[in-house]
Amino acid sequence: MKTSRKFSLCFRQCRIISLMEENQRQQTPRYILAGELRREYVILPDGKALLDVPGGNLIYAAAGLGVWDLSTPPGLVARVGEDYKQDWLESFKQQGFDIRGIKVLPEAVDLRSFYAYTDLPTRASDDPVHHFANLGLPFPKSLLGFTQKGNSPDNRTKLKTTSLRQNDFIPEYLEATSAHICGIDFLSHTSLPSLLRQNGFTMVTLSPTPGYMNPNFRDDIPSLVTGLTAFIPSEEEVHTLFHGYGRDIWEMMEELASYGCEIVVLKCGERGQLLYDTATNNRWEIPPYPAKVIDPTGVGDAFCGGFLVGYRKTFDPLEAVLYGNISASLVIEGQGPFYAMDVLPGLPEARLKALRQSVRKI
Repeated sequence: MKTSRKFSLCFRQCRIISLMEENQRQQTPRYILAGELRREYVILPDGKALLDVPGGNLIYAAAGLGVWDLSTPPGLVARVGEDYKQDWLESFKQQGFDIRGIKVLPEAVDLRSFYAYTDLPTRASDDPVHHFANLGLPFPKSLLGFTQKGNSPDNRTKLKTTSLRQNDFIPEYLEATSAHICGIDFLSHTSLPSLLRQNGFTMVTLSPTPGYMNPNFRDDIPSLVTGLTAFIPSEEEVHTLFHGYGRDIWEMMEELASYGCEIVVLKCGERGQLLYDTATNNRWEIPPYPAKVIDPTGVGDAFCGGFLVGYRKTFDPLEAVLYGNISASLVIEGQGPFYAMDVLPGLPEARLKALRQSVRKI
């Protein structure tokens, strides 16, 4: 096992050198990923604590994409404060990502997030003092003063510090053709898809946030979804959005598709994914690849990165979901986003082949 791991790391180092050389020649990324970077404090299901480690939906989506394709470094777009660790940004570059789109603001920005997995499917994100004390762990000084902002409704008129603006996209990034927009906020999500389409992007996928996936924003959703290649919410978010309407999950997915997107994919946690293809009216259930769960953080975002690659490679919605599913299976088996990118060559393809036998058409 140690020999295999050394071989994998050596292979990874050689690939990184090749990618850095390619980045010098290639100024336009093939893929663009937009989202948020965070400083994460995580208590894993086994009780181990990860303190102040790089995270956020953007870097997990990048890792899910990187499992399949780093032939051209994907461009990352996010906003961070001047207090964000520079060596983390350098590590993203060394992993093969284009970080020119990460804007460092001339101010400190609190990007801390806390998660505690009380069991495998249950994640708490509040009261970190209780969770550390319950496990007999010392409370990290760098988490002092942390308050969980919760899932309060998004603001329709006021941008957050981390909200993305159109001028956050450098000109070279706007020459790409494929993008995924991670969960940010309502205002970011209403402006970015149209910006990308106006600049010739033919593939734009988006994951919403709980801040607007609720009945108060239901009338706003059609204009947000229109024109997307794929809308990728969680099952919980869709149920919340349609709360009180008494429809089954497929009817809700069909309604979302009717707003004008090609594909609707529901992330259903430990039950895998549901896929609705608007063009063919096909419905699919895709179970999760059977993986050993170590750290569930960022799994849904890794799925989205893999989905984007899969759809660009195959233009087959089902294959795209399978790609994303395998990205998620690799991320969940390790700690942090980059574990999935250090697996043995050929492992993602082997899992992909095996998973194809488990899908079910409804």
